[in-house]
Amino acid sequence: MFRLRRVTTFAAAAATVLATVAGAASAAPAVSSRGDRGLSATIRYTEYGVPHISARDFTGLGFGFGFATARDNVCVLADMYLTVRGERSRYLGADAPGNSALGSARTSLSSDVYFRSVIDSGVVERALAAPPPHGPRAEVRELVRGYVAGYNRYLRENGEDIADPACADADWVRPIGEIDVYRHFHAVATLGGAGRMVDALTAAAPPAPGTPAAAPDAAAPDAAAPDAAVPDAAARVRAALDEGLGTGDMGSNAIAVGSAGTDGRGGVLLGNPHYPWHGGRRFWQSHLTVPGRLDVSGGSLLGLPLVQIGFNADVAWSHTVATPITFGLHELDLVPGSPTTYLVDGRPERMTSRQVAVPVRAADGSLSTVRRTLYSTRYGPMVSPALGLPLSWTATTAYALRDANLGNLRGLNTWFDLGRARSTRDVLGALSRTQGAPWVNTIATDRSGNALYADVQVVPHVTDELARECDTPLGSSVFPRTGLPILDGSRGECVWGRDRDAVVPGIFGAARMPVLNRTDYVANSNDSAWLTNPHQPITGYPRIMGTVGTERDPRTRMAITALEEQLAGGGVTHRSMRDLLFDNRSFVGEQAAAASAAMCAAFPDGRAPTSDGGTVAVGDACEALAAWDRRMDTDSRGALLFERYWLRVAEIEDPWRVPFDPADPVGTPNTLDTDDPAVRQALGDAVAELRAAGLAPSDPLGRGHYVVRGGRTIPVSGGHGVQGVLNMIVTTWDPARGATEVVHGSSHVQVVSFDGGRCPRASTLLTYSQSSDPTSRHHADQTRLFSAQRWVPSRFCERDIEAAPGLRVVRLHERRPADGRAG
Repeated sequence: MFRLRRVTTFAAAAATVLATVAGAASAAPAVSSRGDRGLSATIRYTEYGVPHISARDFTGLGFGFGFATARDNVCVLADMYLTVRGERSRYLGADAPGNSALGSARTSLSSDVYFRSVIDSGVVERALAAPPPHGPRAEVRELVRGYVAGYNRYLRENGEDIADPACADADWVRPIGEIDVYRHFHAVATLGGAGRMVDALTAAAPPAPGTPAAAPDAAAPDAAAPDAAVPDAAARVRAALDEGLGTGDMGSNAIAVGSAGTDGRGGVLLGNPHYPWHGGRRFWQSHLTVPGRLDVSGGSLLGLPLVQIGFNADVAWSHTVATPITFGLHELDLVPGSPTTYLVDGRPERMTSRQVAVPVRAADGSLSTVRRTLYSTRYGPMVSPALGLPLSWTATTAYALRDANLGNLRGLNTWFDLGRARSTRDVLGALSRTQGAPWVNTIATDRSGNALYADVQVVPHVTDELARECDTPLGSSVFPRTGLPILDGSRGECVWGRDRDAVVPGIFGAARMPVLNRTDYVANSNDSAWLTNPHQPITGYPRIMGTVGTERDPRTRMAITALEEQLAGGGVTHRSMRDLLFDNRSFVGEQAAAASAAMCAAFPDGRAPTSDGGTVAVGDACEALAAWDRRMDTDSRGALLFERYWLRVAEIEDPWRVPFDPADPVGTPNTLDTDDPAVRQALGDAVAELRAAGLAPSDPLGRGHYVVRGGRTIPVSGGHGVQGVLNMIVTTWDPARGATEVVHGSSHVQVVSFDGGRCPRASTLLTYSQSSDPTSRHHADQTRLFSAQRWVPSRFCERDIEAAPGLRVVRLHERRPADGRAG
């Protein structure tokens, strides 16, 4: 067993040149002399609207990035800046939905209260004022400065002619300042903590005078008697955590294969993040170059002018959403008669308060101001019931939240350094030096054939010992099952610790984090570090970082099974890695389809029971399941039936006859219990559901598994993660038509290999395409590729860019204001 070894405002600037040229372009970027202090960038567009942006300096690079990304996604970007400014209610009204890309707020008012409290706190400004690695390094500041100038340039030239109906003529599409970009990143960094508790934070208020000391929460288990509802409490917390940031919202697969797995060649990487197809957590693909200083290609979350998942000439990396919990709770003992005073070691401390003012637009267009008072403690802000937990603020008890990513702008430095890494050693160094990865682990490979797994991210320093000594009764029931600490805030010793190598107080240092170097492979599909490679399990890390020896997700089991098969067959190649994703194998289908078909065929009178007490004729369902190819291809008959069926079975607590065995973590659990009434009803309900949608059990997947773009139906392959399909696609279900839209799933996919040539070999695919604008020609072109299981060709090296058919070139130049800050 392997154990751990360790705000500006927009100012008009003179535009000088904007030329679009068809055909090949010079390799040298268009630059201006240093004397005119100009911003310059060259954008070369290859197939499917992928921009290759080059500039003489990082400010120019950001300038080109900002202009190009606004051209494709201006409405989504503008909506995010509206959100982080706390101005949604001013323009959209208090009851308009919040922006789900940046937090869990149900309404714009809740969102605004939250983000205005962030602004008022000055937390982002304090981080900006700090030197690296706490604050952004000089090159990152230049990138952001240029990005703002490029975004504002696009608005200045096109703001009155935006074609995207999502924001055409909207008065909330406005120029931005650098602080908006930093606030956006901070919102992304805190998505795993405060971001998924927005409504609970903005609703927290002390009890009214005269409220009884005990105010039980009927919707949650009793904290004073947790034993009666421990499983229920833990299950609800686990589900809520997943829904907020994890399997319910985002996930990923990432596989890195080293030289021992590629028959002596360099490494091969599959990056397959499962992110939302709509809104601000979309990726946007680009290639960024400052000659001699940066040359990196890959996907960026919209509005962040750095590659988050990508490759350069020597290294390729990806991330998966990791299991460590990035926040914690403290239970407070309140002073009798003073619900805003709490005790620490017997001494009273007053909470601090801040009144937040939010302008709100009424239906008639008039503006009023809503004011709300928020309270905070030495541990963090007060919180109201959330995550299925009884967190009510009573006369005697209250709860405060601490987010380990508060003030984290370090991730900007992390991704800048990853883009310049030359080996997996450099990757680990960048992660360890900056400790800015907020809620993701990293999988990487390099030209020398090394494969790295590193869960070096931001994790609260809560050891198992601290949890045992300081967890409250509620915490002691929740922490072992979920990793969420609920510590005793009345004891000054019950605070997060710090390692010597930790960049900031309260988090674990890199030497305590799970890391594994291999030459065969490492893989992760949102499970804990334990089974990164089954030949060398990782153990010894604290519970807050994840579990050891527990049942693995079906996607984890599928990835390991497929990799072991390829290794036994001679090794992994670039082509076989691409096929591994688009094989669309259902691990659970391979385990359970035959037994399900036999169960179906044995139903009395050919009718299956349903959960409402009735029955339904199974008809051709039994034959469809028996003949199904166990894949989620668009032409796979029986696949849609199995998906709808298995989504129900996955909700059953224990549908298997052979339970999980940590000695056989890939092979167990197995053998579907077809005698379980819930399993039998799940099949009957699925057949009934398909028929109600006008679909037959034997219909191919693509008939009821598709998206519509520009009036055209595009079938979509892939399946839900509970089936163990690596090409994960989570859809919305229309009872009348089937699965008609993708919520999240495979997004920026890349297969990168280093097989001896100077240029890395890369195949990429942005499943939802580059532009969120339905009027753009790049709104659905890669989505059609995805449907056809085709890839975008690699255009990393200069000769490949020059050879791109239909190459388009845009040159941008603009003078900088006298202070050197554009916009």
